[in-house]
Amino acid sequence: MEKIVGRELEQKQLKKIIESSDPELLAIYGRRRIGKTYLIRNAYEKQLLFELSGVHNATLNQQLEVFGNAMSRATGFPITTPSNWTQAFTLLIEYIKPLIKNEKKVIFIDEFPWLHTPRSGFMQAFENFWNMWASKEKNIVIVICGSAAAWMIKNVINNKGGLHNRVTRKIRLMPFTLGEAEQFLKGRKIKLDRYQLVQLYMVMGGVPHYLKMVEKGESAMQAIDRVCFTKDGFLNDEFKNLFNSLFDGAVNHMKVIKALAKQRNGLSRNEIIATCHLKSGGGTSQILEELSESGFIEIFIPYGKMAKDSIYKLVDEYTLFYTKFIEQGKIKGPGSWAKFSQKPSWISWSGYAFESICMKHIKQLKIALGIEGVHTEQYMWRYNPKQGEVGAQIDLIIDRQDRCVNLCEMKFSINEFEITKSYANELQSKMNVFSQKSKSRKTLLFTMVTTNGVKNISNYVGLIQNEVKMDDLFS
Repeated sequence: MEKIVGRELEQKQLKKIIESSDPELLAIYGRRRIGKTYLIRNAYEKQLLFELSGVHNATLNQQLEVFGNAMSRATGFPITTPSNWTQAFTLLIEYIKPLIKNEKKVIFIDEFPWLHTPRSGFMQAFENFWNMWASKEKNIVIVICGSAAAWMIKNVINNKGGLHNRVTRKIRLMPFTLGEAEQFLKGRKIKLDRYQLVQLYMVMGGVPHYLKMVEKGESAMQAIDRVCFTKDGFLNDEFKNLFNSLFDGAVNHMKVIKALAKQRNGLSRNEIIATCHLKSGGGTSQILEELSESGFIEIFIPYGKMAKDSIYKLVDEYTLFYTKFIEQGKIKGPGSWAKFSQKPSWISWSGYAFESICMKHIKQLKIALGIEGVHTEQYMWRYNPKQGEVGAQIDLIIDRQDRCVNLCEMKFSINEFEITKSYANELQSKMNVFSQKSKSRKTLLFTMVTTNGVKNISNYVGLIQNEVKMDDLFS
């Protein structure tokens, strides 16, 4: 098996589970293509006794046939397809029981939500399997895994029935950080400078399966061209496949994504309902929760506001890129990305995508600022001016317990960023408006976060207090 890249905390947790003297039920969830299956297979290569994976949109009989085939592979003997899930788990117990007498073993059930077909009795049978047998066996680890994150949380982790409080451990697997993405590509013998790595991340995010599409010897532009803009490119038609596999009735989920893609500043819940023509109620709440738990959108509470004033923003790199460039289909084939990069829409997108990356690397920003040991909370802030007033917007505010506030400006540029007099005046105006309208008594520190640094920062030492560069985000 290949060496696992990153995932240090998860690997430690998986090791503790194997060393535990108790039976363990681990729920692991995260969006598709994020590496959940890869992590479990590699971490538990020596302990894995049985593996089953649900099939999307399959019938009960088809799922049971898949189970029978998995049992045949595990035992080495042909197994007749069980007639129901209770019988299936009885067969599994008979197979496992003699093999866990002396050492801990792992049962891995992948794409768990897909096995729960209507009126199949799967959940009831699994609950009985855990409660009546597996929970009494100290040498067993049951790993249940699902890409439908909100479903896993509702039906497994927060289960109100037979699995209530039965999950002993949980892992939400997140995309790679920039540093982990760099390690991953290096492990595949792909050598790119960090500016090109950031460009790839802005398109593919930290999704391992997407990054796996990059080939040796390609530039970031060539890889994006081939994977996104050719007829057979993997990401050319991934969007619909992704959402239809994750959510039932994914049409409204895609509507929300496309609405947020058009609004760099995000939308409130009521604005989403109006824009997407949704009903105000539990259905909309469920859609927003599912998109949030799957990592596509994030909820931001504006500085000085309450939870009811929350703003929803699209933070998934691929879906933003798809709606901005691929979906339009106006430019296709070799050289597409080079053509796009000359257009104003590219400048707008790159700025937003870089901001999103910075917001996902708050830990690295704090290390670069020397405040990793200080408690902080992150916000966005916008003041809509009344007649005769000046408005202002700050996309990232780091509010510190040591009575300082970092007002972060994020700029994506191939060269050093140069502060003009008009831009300096704009920054000063932002600080003045924020100070006046937020009534903050903390020390305000303007912080520039750029790809390659600020060319003339020494001219504005009274205005710009901190500088963070792209390399700092890779720590």
